[in-house]
Amino acid sequence: MYCFRILPILISLSLSATAAVNSPAPAKSSSNPFTEKAAVLRYWNRKIPNSSSHPPFLVSKLTPLSISDAAKFSTLAASDPFKLSSSLPSFCSAAALLCIADLTPSLASHPRDSAFSVYQNTNFTNYANTAGGGLSSFKRYFGNEVPLSTFTRYGHASGGHNDTFAHYGPGNVDTGANFTSYGATSAGGYDKFNTYGNSTNGAALGFKNYNTEAIGHIGEFLHYSDDSNVGQQLFSSYGKGGSGTTSDFATYAHKYSNIIETGFNHYGEKAVGNTDNFKTYSEHANIPDNHFESYGSGELGGIETFTTYRHQSNIGDDSFTSYEKGGNYGTAKFNNYGNDSSGTDAFKGYGLASTNGQITFNSYFEDNTTFELYAKTGIDFKSYHNSSSAQIHTESRHPETNRWVEDGKFFRESSLKKGTVMPMPDIHDRMPPRSFLPRSIAGKIPFTVTAVTEIFKFAPGTAMAKSVASNVLPSRGETKRCATSAEDIIDFAVSVLGSKVEVRSTANTKGSRSNILVGEVKGVNGGKVTESVSCHQSLFPYLVYYCHSVPRVRVYEAEILAIDTKEKINDGVAICHIDTSDWSPAHGAFVALGPGPGKIEVCHWIFEGDMTWTVSDLA
Repeated sequence: MYCFRILPILISLSLSATAAVNSPAPAKSSSNPFTEKAAVLRYWNRKIPNSSSHPPFLVSKLTPLSISDAAKFSTLAASDPFKLSSSLPSFCSAAALLCIADLTPSLASHPRDSAFSVYQNTNFTNYANTAGGGLSSFKRYFGNEVPLSTFTRYGHASGGHNDTFAHYGPGNVDTGANFTSYGATSAGGYDKFNTYGNSTNGAALGFKNYNTEAIGHIGEFLHYSDDSNVGQQLFSSYGKGGSGTTSDFATYAHKYSNIIETGFNHYGEKAVGNTDNFKTYSEHANIPDNHFESYGSGELGGIETFTTYRHQSNIGDDSFTSYEKGGNYGTAKFNNYGNDSSGTDAFKGYGLASTNGQITFNSYFEDNTTFELYAKTGIDFKSYHNSSSAQIHTESRHPETNRWVEDGKFFRESSLKKGTVMPMPDIHDRMPPRSFLPRSIAGKIPFTVTAVTEIFKFAPGTAMAKSVASNVLPSRGETKRCATSAEDIIDFAVSVLGSKVEVRSTANTKGSRSNILVGEVKGVNGGKVTESVSCHQSLFPYLVYYCHSVPRVRVYEAEILAIDTKEKINDGVAICHIDTSDWSPAHGAFVALGPGPGKIEVCHWIFEGDMTWTVSDLA
């Protein structure tokens, strides 16, 4: 059996709010020769006898299980691996795995005007409800170390009360987080929500009822799920049914979000005299799945502004339904939809049945689009662009498909020269932190969808359940393998390349998303064309790698320098694929570089968390 690395185009995760992660602490090194970690290192030395060292990036992923815990869980797995589910909390915690976590008991309430700095690991029911005057502030509600949280009510039915919430669940992985009600039915005062679920990985986020049925209230929401990777982000009811409120929403799924499914419902719906501003929705996103329903529908005397929707986004499947439907005496302006993007879009219901108002659509700019149910009178529609008039950045988009690829993700071999200034993509490891299981345990767990989901209790429809199903597939050959332990990776690399091998990865993530200066460059194996084994993480409860043989490559080690100081900030590892004749013409490398399969070599950095094996230079 082997697994696939989860590729962006194949991911469509529907995450459950019950999914959670026991975030592992970094594995501690131990000199005790009887630990599982020590056993793996001895196995390494036997299989690769001339190895000069054990790379820290790989050693840090070895199991942190103590001797007693390893013996206990290995015995349990040997007798019946399904019995591991009966000890799941302790097993996951001790082995640093990605598992389900139960909510702790909820807290009914807290005194008004509390100033929380950090709050975590619980279900929070009520905060600052029915408060009059004063200020409630919340700085941070759980971080990477806490997997799942539900916040039911914050500032509900308050009068003249001010609320601020700085950070809710930033940086979580495979999480479920829900915020039910913020500032609903409040009168006067203001609410400010700074960031909700930014930089998440595989998260399921839900937000319901922000300033719903509020009166004369000011609401400001700055960042929702920006810079996130994979997941489902839903927002229901923003300023719905309010009267005389002001609502500002700055960014939603913005700044390089990757493969996010988003839904936004009921923005300013049936409000009276509201002023609503939505600035940026899904800008610079990669393969988004966006659905926006009901913006300003049925509003009386409101002022609505939507600045950008899907600006400079790549591919994706998007729909926008109902903008200022049935409004009366209102002013609505939609500035830009989909400028410089690619994908499939449907826009239905713009200004239908609205009366006595002024509605303006400045620019609708998309390929492969449908625009239906559009009011033919009473609306100023300034420009509608299609593929014949699209403005394309040829340096980062394919001239035919209009696909976008991050700058620096692919480059030519000629860039690997001292003194070259080039962009580096985001090479951060976007997978959740986990550790390897010892082979004595991993080898006993049947590598099947049924077994893995049953043992780790992943409910149907959750991110992990779907990921397990997409990863556990029949083997089709000996040049690829799903490695479920560190020993498996070693075995596969040795089987392909021989025992005189070494493994490399880029040292750190410095230089990501910025221009870098290339310093000294060294070709592995004297810069000759060689074969390598590349290994990429898969989303799984324990650390699993998809490893495959890569023929005809050149591998390089390159100093990465800061442009301004010329100081070394990183040691990069790059791999150049010499033969690209079998690649798809739609591959991102040709989108970025042209001209097509077999006509150029293609290089890329080895990202954090990934690795490449080659024959040792000392062989």
